[in-house]
Amino acid sequence: MPQTNPSPGTQPQPGTPLARRIGLFDATTAVVGGIVGAGIFMNPSVVARLISSPSLILAAWFLGGLVALIGAWIYAELGAARPLIGGQYAYFRDAFHPCIAFLYGWGLLWVIQSGGMAAVAVTFARYAIILTGWIGHEITLAVGALAFLTVVNCFGVRAGAATQSLFTVLKAIAIATLVVCGYFGTSPDVALPGLTQPTPPPTGWAEFGAAMVPVLFAYGGWQTACFLAGEVRDPERTLPRALILGIAAVITLYLAVNVVCLRTLGPAGLAATTTPASDVMQRALGNSGERFLAAGIVISTFGFLSQGMLTTPRVYFAMARDGLFFPALGRVNATTQAPIPAILLQGTVAALIACSGQYEAILNYVVSVDFIFYGLVGVCVFVFRRRSEAPAPFRIPGHPWTTLFFIGICWVIVANLTWKEPGDSFKGLGILLAGIPIYFVWKRFRPTP
Repeated sequence: MPQTNPSPGTQPQPGTPLARRIGLFDATTAVVGGIVGAGIFMNPSVVARLISSPSLILAAWFLGGLVALIGAWIYAELGAARPLIGGQYAYFRDAFHPCIAFLYGWGLLWVIQSGGMAAVAVTFARYAIILTGWIGHEITLAVGALAFLTVVNCFGVRAGAATQSLFTVLKAIAIATLVVCGYFGTSPDVALPGLTQPTPPPTGWAEFGAAMVPVLFAYGGWQTACFLAGEVRDPERTLPRALILGIAAVITLYLAVNVVCLRTLGPAGLAATTTPASDVMQRALGNSGERFLAAGIVISTFGFLSQGMLTTPRVYFAMARDGLFFPALGRVNATTQAPIPAILLQGTVAALIACSGQYEAILNYVVSVDFIFYGLVGVCVFVFRRRSEAPAPFRIPGHPWTTLFFIGICWVIVANLTWKEPGDSFKGLGILLAGIPIYFVWKRFRPTP
């Protein structure tokens, strides 16, 4: 077979000693673990308040899954062709300019990942206190969870991957138990005692579009598995399979949860509650059902934190190796082969945001910033295909139409959020753009390794 000369971006980063120890199972659970947090236990009611028809509610969750699947195809092509540490960061660096890549890493550190992890850590702590009756402060427990996972991941990628895989399996079991108990342990569509049932508004395109925002947010996160591309065994085959299998599993779980919530509560009852999963479990198992649901949320949020602590530090590691961040973040422990300084940075920033109490405000900025970068990843496919490079081991089905559809959906979401929530959207964009002068200052005065 003739050999082609790859572009510099496809070459392994020099001096990278991270070992390829992640197989298909751990990669697939990283996809699932990066998506499923606490949102699926609450978001069905958010969607039901915007859409009146059960069939349209399920259609919204199916369409969200389809968008996520197309996104997985896009990341599968890029990840298989360019299995580099940092995933999305490396795609931006090689397709556009190191400044775009730096802005993505900057956004991850201060908005997208750390703010999300801080909010999820506090959610974990709140439900853990409900479950255990612990009398301490929730911030102490949240920071403790982040500290524990930071230490675990410092022992190496196998320790971190095993932990996140365990909790991903446990959260899948918890969701499956919710579905089974809700379907077989309750009577269909019985109103909750004392519940005032609102009259749902008629559904138009505007309402359906608004409902897609929480749906797509609930499906987000699959891309973080690609941060580990430099540590995945046989990435050309493993990454596409993991992304597709992981997204398919999440679509199945999410549709099943919504079917059960609609069957048990009805569309009006689902719209009237803010705790749909808890209401379903209470009907099925009484008070013990509520405790089980609290345990499920504790497991799900802890697993989400574990996945974030495993994957995201690889972006800061790659930035440091490219000379775009502190050189110390590019160091790897000789024994564990873990990028310990980068892991410590992620844990520290997430803990500081949790302690500051600003995590909910930052979380409001996440969606618009995140979907800007989702759309840019789709553009990367066109950039790389135009270059004279070898065909990717995985090709996006239906390209260019599916890719254009994904890009369009992402940027429509950004436009919609900017129109409806201009304050939050512009604050998120402002934090992101603040990285531009920092990038050029860093390039001029960066410390030498």
